Amino acid sequence: MPFPAREPTFLPLTVAAARTAADSLNEPPTRSSARVVWRRAEEANLAAADCWASLLAGCHSPARRGLAPRLLALSEATSTYAGRQWWMSTGSVHRRRVTDAELRIVDAVREGDGAEFAEAFVGYDQAVATVVVAVQTRLGSPTG
Repeated sequence: MPFPAREPTFLPLTVAAARTAADSLNEPPTRSSARVVWRRAEEANLAAADCWASLLAGCHSPARRGLAPRLLALSEATSTYAGRQWWMSTGSVHRRRVTDAELRIVDAVREGDGAEFAEAFVGYDQAVATVVVAVQTRLGSPTG
């Protein structure tokens, strides 16, 4: 039986922020896109845990190749949730932070650098969670 509290967690801020947004937003399209971010964050978190195990074992398993598409899916879901206009204008600073952190993770995986992987995930988690909270705040969510 797995012990969830002992499983590695790479996106705690993003998962929590997306869950809160999905549970609190009133507009169905926005709530729906928040749910997609939440689902993609959970998927990316599982892929990251698998990749982390592969990095620690020093092997080149499919888990290492499977992480980048999951991160891209999360980044794309986040941009959809944020809205194209905001993402490309006011949110461009956030967009760059998300993209830079995502690329840093991909580089760490390619190089097999576990320390860089962990550090880059902290930045990615903060960047994506910040976008989710900023959108909630912009939309006037009662919890944002």
